[in-house]
Amino acid sequence: MCACASVVRAQEVVLEPEGYRTDEYRAPVPETLAGARVITTAEAEAIWRAKNGVFIDVFPRAPKPNLPAGTIWRDRPRENIPGSIWLPDTGYGQLAKATEDYLRRGVERAVGGNHAALIVAYCQAKCWMSWNAAKRLVSYGYTNVAWYPEGTDGWEHAGLPMVESQPEPRPGEHGSASK
Repeated sequence: MCACASVVRAQEVVLEPEGYRTDEYRAPVPETLAGARVITTAEAEAIWRAKNGVFIDVFPRAPKPNLPAGTIWRDRPRENIPGSIWLPDTGYGQLAKATEDYLRRGVERAVGGNHAALIVAYCQAKCWMSWNAAKRLVSYGYTNVAWYPEGTDGWEHAGLPMVESQPEPRPGEHGSASK
């Protein structure tokens, strides 16, 4: 009798850390997030179709490489959930003050100052960045935060529409809001 035939691999249970995840962002994530609700693709779709929430994509932006003078750089396109606000790089475990201000201002603008508005934070499946961002939003006093852990992977797998997106401009970037 082969012992390997009777081995059943248990699904890894990931517990919420006390703070933010600061490394290995593409890894299994917890099933919970204190202070926020965790939603499925079907729930995210229902919110999206009813236009009942603001979707915040925190997928990081590819860094611009050090290129020779005169080289044209084109960012890699990001496909996300239609109507989303893309605030790249705001899901890291530690944020520079300017990046944290960018997140705060972007979300504040998106919800019109309403801290009870439904905010859906997402990235890709098995990505701690959306977990970190949703946790941060809860810490800022937003009371209706939903974390969509399947992100664009789950959305696309369900055959739902995707659109090419551009990030919200940061202060000082071309097209940025003067605030």
